[in-house]
Amino acid sequence: MDKWREMEVFVRIAELHSLSKAADSLDLSKAAASRHLAALEERLGARLVERSTRRLFLTDVGQSFFHRCKALLTEATEAESEVKATILDPVGTLRITASLSFCVKHITPLLPEYNRRYPNVTVHVEVANRYGDLIDSGIDIAIRTREYEPDSSITVRRLAQTRRILAASPHYLDRFGTPRSPEDLQAHRLLLYTLANQSHELHFLRGEQKMAVPVTGFFEANDGQVIRAAAMEGLGILVQPLYIIHADVVSGRLVPVLNDWDLPRLTINIAYLSRKHMSAKVRTFSDFLVAHFQQMEFERRWTA
Repeated sequence: MDKWREMEVFVRIAELHSLSKAADSLDLSKAAASRHLAALEERLGARLVERSTRRLFLTDVGQSFFHRCKALLTEATEAESEVKATILDPVGTLRITASLSFCVKHITPLLPEYNRRYPNVTVHVEVANRYGDLIDSGIDIAIRTREYEPDSSITVRRLAQTRRILAASPHYLDRFGTPRSPEDLQAHRLLLYTLANQSHELHFLRGEQKMAVPVTGFFEANDGQVIRAAAMEGLGILVQPLYIIHADVVSGRLVPVLNDWDLPRLTINIAYLSRKHMSAKVRTFSDFLVAHFQQMEFERRWTA
């Protein structure tokens, strides 16, 4: 057990770049953490960590040993989680990342029911519109809108497909008119999401017809909720996936334009690290989210 504790202390020191922070995170005194590190270095006969008054860093051998220790501790943690999963008792903190729009509309509303079923899981949500590294950021589940992950260590589980549409408020259309063809957009005020692929060129498809239209944003933002709010105020025509604005379209707050043309669709996926033993918290939340999407028939609504 002392060996595992020594490795745990060493890994935490390497991750936090601080002996005192590592001690605090493990509920140890700084002196106790220092003794564990010293005992580990003594047993291995190697210097793992170099310290000065200004900074702490790993030696070359320490860097290599860190990766081995990290993998071993992860495997041990996952083995415990697998045992707990067999009795449907997930525990711990589940770290989820998704865009602000997805968090607000499709994660937060589900948390009360998920918490009722699995009261021993604490959910931590990281709102991010850019895709970060799951390993470096310690994320368990990421919601992403791309078909595949460039990292083979990441598993992708499909949630739903969604159309992207153009829409504007009735006030805007009364004031500026309704575009009748994709080319007409060049005379309109467009509200563009800057993180979209080719945000300044729209690719339209209608049957066998294909058309690429360069566009300039009258207003641009890196968050879909900001774009939506601008459209609701009559600022222009937005380009957004239906999973964000479906309720606004149904209520008439936003009116689709050029709806007989199709833009490239998005596939919403759950992404998580591929592991021999999936943790109970990841498995239960993934299953819970997939079941909810199927029950609500979101893909049918968002692709109609």
